Amino acid sequence: MFRGLLIAVSATLTLLVTLVAAAQLFTPNDPLYTPSSALPDYRQPSFDAYVDDTRQWIADNRVFLTDNPTAEVDANAPFELEPTGNAPATRGVLLVHGLGDSPFYLRDIAAALVDQGFRVRTLLLPGHGTRPADLTLPVYDDWRNLVAHHVRLLQAEVEGVWLGGFSTGANLVTAYAAQHDTVRGLLLFSPAFVPRDVLHVLAPLANHVIDWIDFDPHESNYTRYSTLAMNGGALLSQSVAEVRERLDAHPYTGPTLIVVSEHDSVVNAEAVLRRFQTRFTHLSSRLVWYGNGALDDPRVTSLPAALPEHRISTFSHMGVLFAPHNPYYGKNGSQRICDNGQDEDAEAACPTNDAIWFSSFDHIEAGKTHARLTWNPHFGALVETIRRVVE
Repeated sequence: MFRGLLIAVSATLTLLVTLVAAAQLFTPNDPLYTPSSALPDYRQPSFDAYVDDTRQWIADNRVFLTDNPTAEVDANAPFELEPTGNAPATRGVLLVHGLGDSPFYLRDIAAALVDQGFRVRTLLLPGHGTRPADLTLPVYDDWRNLVAHHVRLLQAEVEGVWLGGFSTGANLVTAYAAQHDTVRGLLLFSPAFVPRDVLHVLAPLANHVIDWIDFDPHESNYTRYSTLAMNGGALLSQSVAEVRERLDAHPYTGPTLIVVSEHDSVVNAEAVLRRFQTRFTHLSSRLVWYGNGALDDPRVTSLPAALPEHRISTFSHMGVLFAPHNPYYGKNGSQRICDNGQDEDAEAACPTNDAIWFSSFDHIEAGKTHARLTWNPHFGALVETIRRVVE
């Protein structure tokens, strides 16, 4: 046992030395990689004030990537949607995006929920929305306290509050709901309960010596960071530890929807399925599984991930969120993610290839060039499943 521990420690130290050496090969000298002077406040007494202050902070601190700064601020700012009609909404939902992402990721889900009678609010996790270097600034309590503060604000205005989140955001809202029985239910998209990369546990330690996990000198996607700070990985790791601790202590008894792809490159989908079956006990809870079928559980709905008629090979981590008509990530959207784990020649051909296929990251098939699948061809069915769970 002691020998095994020594081997593990030695391997960890070797990895850290390698990472430090790699990080020192590049010292970025660009506003994108220089942090802002401070993070914005999130403790305003009203959601409207929070939105106004945050939008101003983004406008003042963002390094803009396009010639349309208004679109960039809109994509990254928190927002609220309310149902049309004279009667005020009696239920609300608070949505939280994932690591490196933005509230833009939640637009299509938010639109579906407001059509179902919810007042919908989204948050911007501190460190996001401006420049990758700002993700070096927050501590985990910034994210936890942000969620807690805005749950309380929403609960003061509606009778019942649901929480929803994507990836890391799903961890944050689940950890909160597991401690507060006032939350009516959960909507979780690609929840990062169990990351596929087990080395995430080293991120809090590596954060003391390394600034960047992944550096991309071609930042061009204004809805997310392509470069990821090590501090972001450390905060993800803390969210994984907290949600595991909360769910292991007590199963979550409220109705829950979980949506996950069997081929998710970020999340261990099989582990998420097991967690759903044992720790989410409400009879109305449902898990939507994009992948191979024959899952023997009446609460699990399996839908095919291989759709040759759409040139789709597998579903991705992010693709579960977006409707096919989304103007940025949809089937005919303006954003195509060609950095998908294939070789450089295939990646170079991706923007101009009209016969491109779509998949999760790192999926490779002979004779096919794959871009990231950034929309959900089953989005209509997903919206109907959400309706059944929340009602």
